[in-house]
Amino acid sequence: MTERTGTAAGEHPGEGPQRGLSAAEVEARTARGEINDVPVRSSRSLADIVRTNVFTRFNAIIGVLFVIILFVGPVQDSLFGFVILANTLIGIVQELRAKRTLDNLAVIGEVRPAVRRDGERVSLSASQIVLGDLIEIRPGDRCVVDGEVTEADNLEVDESLLTGEAEPVVKQPGDRIMSGSFVVAGSGAFTATRVGRAAYAAQLAEEASRFTLVHSELRSGINDLLKYVTWVIIPTGVGLVLSQLVVEKHDIESAVRRMVGGISPMVPEGLVLLTSIAFAIGVVRLGRRQCLVQELPAIEGLARVDVVCLDKTGTLTEGGMDVAEVRVLRNGEKSEDDGEGKGDGEGTAASAGAGGGGGSGRDGAYVEGVLAALGSADPRPNASMQAIVDAFAPDGDQGGESGTRWRVARSLPFSSARKYSGATLVEQDGTRRTWLLGAPDVLLPRNHPALTEVDELSREGLRVLLLSVTDDGQGPSPGAGGDGPEESDGVTPAALVVLEQRLRPDAGDTLHYFAEQDVDAKVLSGDNAVSVGAVAGKLRLPGAHNPVDATRLPEDAAGMVRALESGTVFGRVSPRQKQTMVGSLQEHGHHVAMTGDGVNDVLALKNADIGVAMGTGSAATRAVAQIVLLNNSFATLPSVVAEGRRVIGNIERVANLFLTKTVYSVLLALLVIAWQVPYPFLPRHLTLLSSLTIGIPAFFLALAPNRERAKPHFVRRVMRYAVPAGLIAGVATFATYLLARQHYSGAGSLGAETSVATLTLFLITLWVLAIVARPYSWWRVALVLTMGLAFVVVLVTPVLQRFFALKLIGTEMPWSAAAVAVLAGVALEVAWRRVDGSRENAEGRGAGRGGGDGGPDGERDRDG
Repeated sequence: MTERTGTAAGEHPGEGPQRGLSAAEVEARTARGEINDVPVRSSRSLADIVRTNVFTRFNAIIGVLFVIILFVGPVQDSLFGFVILANTLIGIVQELRAKRTLDNLAVIGEVRPAVRRDGERVSLSASQIVLGDLIEIRPGDRCVVDGEVTEADNLEVDESLLTGEAEPVVKQPGDRIMSGSFVVAGSGAFTATRVGRAAYAAQLAEEASRFTLVHSELRSGINDLLKYVTWVIIPTGVGLVLSQLVVEKHDIESAVRRMVGGISPMVPEGLVLLTSIAFAIGVVRLGRRQCLVQELPAIEGLARVDVVCLDKTGTLTEGGMDVAEVRVLRNGEKSEDDGEGKGDGEGTAASAGAGGGGGSGRDGAYVEGVLAALGSADPRPNASMQAIVDAFAPDGDQGGESGTRWRVARSLPFSSARKYSGATLVEQDGTRRTWLLGAPDVLLPRNHPALTEVDELSREGLRVLLLSVTDDGQGPSPGAGGDGPEESDGVTPAALVVLEQRLRPDAGDTLHYFAEQDVDAKVLSGDNAVSVGAVAGKLRLPGAHNPVDATRLPEDAAGMVRALESGTVFGRVSPRQKQTMVGSLQEHGHHVAMTGDGVNDVLALKNADIGVAMGTGSAATRAVAQIVLLNNSFATLPSVVAEGRRVIGNIERVANLFLTKTVYSVLLALLVIAWQVPYPFLPRHLTLLSSLTIGIPAFFLALAPNRERAKPHFVRRVMRYAVPAGLIAGVATFATYLLARQHYSGAGSLGAETSVATLTLFLITLWVLAIVARPYSWWRVALVLTMGLAFVVVLVTPVLQRFFALKLIGTEMPWSAAAVAVLAGVALEVAWRRVDGSRENAEGRGAGRGGGDGGPDGERDRDG
């Protein structure tokens, strides 16, 4: 074990690995660039966050109009431009909050490995390691670079974050060790053979390092609308400027102000802002449940998924194991009557423990006491022994006696070479017995009857240990190391200790929730397929009884999708296969979410529509995921789904208001150009109308409870009502405006005509609000009435009349405006009933499939 086994560059024969590199060697390798220079990337950069939130199509359109109006109009005509600032700040602040949390997690989880240099043990930052360094590892240490084991003392390494394999891997000198794994038992040292970007974990992280924004149908739909509006704005704006110049007799400032007044309401700026606010509030609500959302649209994304791919280790299971059962054996077979042995000395656990205790020692309590004593005798228990320690308190009551029933005379820690541990226990009467705990196939002879039972349990994905006993002086001695007599000599099987992987207590309920929501769950694990199936079966996941070995899956995309759609549980899945599986499902029209905590999940997390990482997972997974569960609770996901449904359902509801405005604004601009009349509104008039009939009420409506399932084709669904409603509002308002132009004349007539047109448009859009606010509750009715009352206050308050340039003259035209608004309201009701009828049929079918889905918050499908 003193031979140098590392293959790092610059090594010379005769160097002793026990002393590590000298200061001169470290300096030389640093100069050659052979250092662990992987950049720490826990989140997006500040520049990326600012750039993606500032340079948007929406900001460009409104920004140009805002700058124009600042030069030619009073401040009240530029109020619409402040939406840019609010919308941008919300996005930046939220993403900076997520960045700060992730950066703090990265600092907390920073590893400082112990490196041996010049024969001394020093603690260094991971970035200070150079090629050829000798790194010491102990239980709990994480390997930060790739290397080759040079020293090993019962060394066991957990590579589940890399491979998904839950079983620790025994390492011997000369074995390869990979970055991202960590030590679970024993100790040792390894020589760094790959550092920096050449290390295995760094390569996976590097491939996933490009940050990709999550797809949002709401935002992409709004962006599509903005794209169409941009196409309309250019010719309409030119036409409005020319027409207003002619009509206003070359008054450029008035022409530009009315041109901006005609173009600005075409942009659904409030919808963009409200979407950001709704997302941000959802993020805050989820933050209270220890759920970090890195990108605002991620809430929407999880609500739309129809397939959730789960990693077993760390997602469905927790770290560690649990004792599922202790099967006391008699004559090498399971005891059917543990409590009524006769002390016949026939090699049973009970007879071995009878000592002077008569038949009372032949029950399971005695065996549990022995297991507790063995657990207390092991100073550094591995995962299996820790499960026994957790299950049986060392000082617990043993058959009515105190925990002093046994005294540990000698102990033998677990060895991966021996595959068992043991201890010599002295009872109160002086009886000495040696107890061994380890692999049944090592401690028992071939063809032993108990091995059949062990094989059956192993096929169920369970781990089985054998507790055996021998009188002192027989069998292997605890002080004998692993080279004593044949293990089965003089050993009597006492009990089978059945261990199972520790399930997350909330995993079953969460899987049941997704099943109710018609979301398919797929378990993709690097662990043994049988073991994964056993875990999924305990969680009552459909299809768990038929696990699939991913090494046998077809390589073509079509065959892969067929296997994925027919199967549920997949074992032996490599990181590349996880990525391919996610991509194949997406190519066939599925919206896929991926959960995981290990480096082996990074590529799949990045490519999935939504990536969900555990807070205790690797830094790479937290960096690429859109959602991080800080409390590591799988049960938080239904809360994310519920919040996403609230956002999607309510934004779709209020989008009818905003897009109705877009439609009537475009129509009014075209009618003004065709009739060659002054545009009926200044920007301040439309700001007032938008605030009272869209902006303020939409804010409250967007935050109301809403548990409707997310549906695709956002733009198409909204435009089905917004287009007819906007056409009705535009035609009715322009008709009233033309009537007012015939009625009024002389100085101030344009102001009177504008006031009548404003009244008409307000009444119609208030009617649209009353329709969208259904079904009514007390606060919804109060909201609509309050908006109507606010407009009345503006009309009767002199200061507000002057500020908004609104004053109704006479009674004939105002009443005519009200009559036209009523007729328009009837047309709106007809249009809504036609649209809502088909919508209710579709939603009724969806409700029939899912029933009433009460979420984790206990909210219902109603308000008030």
